[in-house]
This record gives sequence, structure tokens and C-alpha cells, in this order.
Amino acid sequence: MTSSEATAAPQPLVLVSRGDGEQSGVVTLTLNRPRHFNALSEAMLDALQRALDDVSRDDSVRVVVLAAAGAAFCAGHDLKEMRAQPSLDYYRTLFNQCTRVMLTMQRMPQPVIARVHGIATAAGCQLVAMCDLAVATSAARFAVSGINVGLFCATPGVALSRNLSRKQAMEMLLTGDFIDAQTARERGLVNRVVPMERLDAEVATLCQAIVAKPAAAVAAGKGLFYRQAETGIEAAYQMAGQTMACNMMEACALEGVQAFIEKRAPDWAKPGN
Repeated sequence: MTSSEATAAPQPLVLVSRGDGEQSGVVTLTLNRPRHFNALSEAMLDALQRALDDVSRDDSVRVVVLAAAGAAFCAGHDLKEMRAQPSLDYYRTLFNQCTRVMLTMQRMPQPVIARVHGIATAAGCQLVAMCDLAVATSAARFAVSGINVGLFCATPGVALSRNLSRKQAMEMLLTGDFIDAQTARERGLVNRVVPMERLDAEVATLCQAIVAKPAAAVAAGKGLFYRQAETGIEAAYQMAGQTMACNMMEACALEGVQAFIEKRAPDWAKPGN
């Protein structure tokens, strides 16, 4: 934690809020270092890890929204903090800590949606890429700009190369140049781009669409999606077939298929669904 954070009002570095009504089941985690453009200090990473761990274990949570306070989504790692402790062991520990956060978002059963405004740079862009879905304002901009200070964005590149084509990802990594929100959508980094005044409504619409689906199917599907993407096609089909077979034994699938046969809407509120 920086000295300014220690002396400022004791605001949490990650704010946690729960939706109600149609947004029941949605938890929003808000990065809360607005004066530092939500740079990922060690304390911020710790707070985000704790929040993600808590949410991942909460069966009442169906969707997680990752948002940010202030003018930017996230400016990446806290370079001042990093420069103050120049040792190989420190940097290895820091990047391992960041990697754990990123993998937790992918491995948790709930879909994670990035709500992006302002800039998302370096590890901030990595956060967007590691979320399952992303909605951005039309004014949002994205970059992996470490190369501009002599630091190739290697860990953000892992996530970026799994969202964009290799050459598009490499261009961003080698030049450090920003891309706008529309380009980010065209290249696969974000799903939807809307004006700032429609950002919350668009995120809410996406959340509602997911919450309306059976939790068991969503969790199993998310887990399988990433496992199969990291393996060969034969093994991927084996994993996918096993997942679908298990899914078909879930109450939600049995009800959904029966409802289709009977030409009616499925009743997800039935016990076991």
C-alpha cells in the first residue's frame, strides 16, 4: 500500500456490492484507487483476490461484474511501487500474485463481466482479456504499453493472445499503441460497445440473460470452455462429451428438455434446478 493510501480515508481498495430485484445474484467488484487510475498495487491485488475467493464460494452469486471507480478502468501495475523494490524475488512474487488473480477469474464458476470505461492498459488490459465477457464505453481505450518503458507486457500477452489473433496481439505488444473500443470489439477483446450513459444498462441486460439460465449448466459450461481451449481437439471432444453427459443428468437439463418436448417454458424454479 502506498503512503497516500495509508493516510487517506479508509476506503476499501475493492468495493463489493450486491444487486437486487432483477439483478439479484449479481455482485459488482469495483476497483477503488481512482486517484491512481486503479493501478494494481500489491494491496489492490490482495483485496481483489480475497473478494474473488469469497464470491466464488457463494452459491447465491450467479454473475460477477468487474468495474472501476474514477476516470479509468485500470492503468496496470503500480510502477512506482515496483520500482521501489528492484529484486528478482520481489518481481517473481508480484507477477505470481497477479497471475493467481487472473486465473481465479477464469476458474471460478460464475461468469465475470468487465465493465470498462476510460483506459485499460498493461495488466488492466489483461484484466479485461481474462474476464469471460466485456462491455466497454465508446470512449474506452486499450493498450499493452509496457514496451514504452522497456518492459514487454509478457503476462498480459498470455491473456491478449487468447482473445485476439496472434498478429493483432503481437502488434499491440510490440508497439504499445492504443486501440479504441470499436477496434477492440472487432478484434474480440470486448463483446459490446455503448455510450457511457448506456453502460450500466447494457451490463445489466447481459447479467439478466445469464442469471435466467440454470446455474449448474453455466458453471459446467464455463469450466469446460477453458479446459478444452487449452488442449488438442480429440481430448477437447472427450472432455466436452463427458461434460454434456453429466449436464444431461442435472435437474435443469432434464426439465429444459422436457419443457422443449412439451412446447412450454422451462420452470427453473423447480427443486433441483
